[in-house]
Amino acid sequence: MQVAIVLYPGFTALDVFGPYEVWGRLPDTEVVFVAENPGLVGNDLKSLSVNVVATLADVPSPDVVLVGGGPGQAQQMDDGPLHEWLRTVDRTTTWTASACTGSLILAGAGLLAGRRATSHWLALDLLPQFGVTPSKERVVIDGHYVTGAGVSAGIDMALTVGGLLAGDDVVQTVQLIIEYAPEPPFSAGSLDTAPAAVVESARRRLSGRF
Repeated sequence: MQVAIVLYPGFTALDVFGPYEVWGRLPDTEVVFVAENPGLVGNDLKSLSVNVVATLADVPSPDVVLVGGGPGQAQQMDDGPLHEWLRTVDRTTTWTASACTGSLILAGAGLLAGRRATSHWLALDLLPQFGVTPSKERVVIDGHYVTGAGVSAGIDMALTVGGLLAGDDVVQTVQLIIEYAPEPPFSAGSLDTAPAAVVESARRRLSGRF
């Protein structure tokens, strides 16, 4: 099985590396990072770069494709090589997936029209302009599309897909290997539980990002 993870300048690291840690540990699975322009691709914090060697054309038929989010997503919304590649590989993927605002890129490519999907909480209201019904669920499956909410939800999405691909016992073994048993010290991880001042602070920090 081949998994293709798309990178572009300004990606958010956990969006893609969380799922990478899960899928890369599944048996008989190859994970390849792909980019429209290979070479060093920098993340949104400008402190991490990944040397991507595979072009989109090098990976014509992955079994799973993942598009993560990040502020660089805004530059990936115009129709072009990435959208064309996504539409092409989507015809044969078992799963077409996203984490965070990667769902906006899938929607911009026309793949999620008429479907339910999730995204980062601050971007949910952008989905309807692409004919997508937004959901506040952490992981949404509709057809062979699976979308994860903001950033850390990519791990939950990857575990969900991993169970469907390799079986629950296998993916639970992976979950134990990576010791994914979150017990955050604060309850500020969602709009429903975060204090109002924290929500306002987050909105200010993310202003103009989407």
